[in-house]
Amino acid sequence: MTPSPTVEKVKILLVEDHPLFRAMLVQLIEQELGMTVCGQADNTKAALSLIERTRPDAAIIDLTLAGSSGLELIKDLTARNFGLPVLVLSMHAEGLYAERVLHAGAKGFISKQESPAEVAAAIRTVLAGRTYVSPRVNEAILERQGHGGKAVPMTGVNLISDRELEVFQLVGSGLNSREIAGRLHLGPTTVDSYRARIKEKLGIKNAAELYQRAAQWVGERGL
Repeated sequence: MTPSPTVEKVKILLVEDHPLFRAMLVQLIEQELGMTVCGQADNTKAALSLIERTRPDAAIIDLTLAGSSGLELIKDLTARNFGLPVLVLSMHAEGLYAERVLHAGAKGFISKQESPAEVAAAIRTVLAGRTYVSPRVNEAILERQGHGGKAVPMTGVNLISDRELEVFQLVGSGLNSREIAGRLHLGPTTVDSYRARIKEKLGIKNAAELYQRAAQWVGERGL
């Protein structure tokens, strides 16, 4: 009797800095989806090495990583033309980051607060070559495009870069420059430079006003 040919499983790379959450994802991917996790990383350097070595079919990436930013990793992958479908799975606010990760080159964004079934659906969607975002985000994207294909002018926090937004959010959460530097694995001087650029772009005059604006912004979004 001729043995059945072995079907090679779809390979998924996990880039996530919380071991417990990684373990839960491994269970979802391997037991419920019948795929295989070909590697796990908690930082950009390790992730790039694994991608080159294992050639995954897709990657699931968190935005906050050990010593690095998932958003910067996505931009790096796009610049290197890996052609790797990326699904961002994060606790960061969907309304703030979904469009940014898509612009950086990801194929989808889903919140860690979603059910395992919805995460599984998002993985399948990205693997099929389609884009995954929630209906709410999709509607917001279409609305911001304006009528007649004309984009709505950028205002407020949309004026600041991805990294500046991370700093702005942490300022609003009450962290000082040294604490933000530790959280984002940056130097305090670098954080101060980001703060200065945020103030310039948003027309903020001083540190006190920056704290006030950032705290109000974070509070309004329940972050």
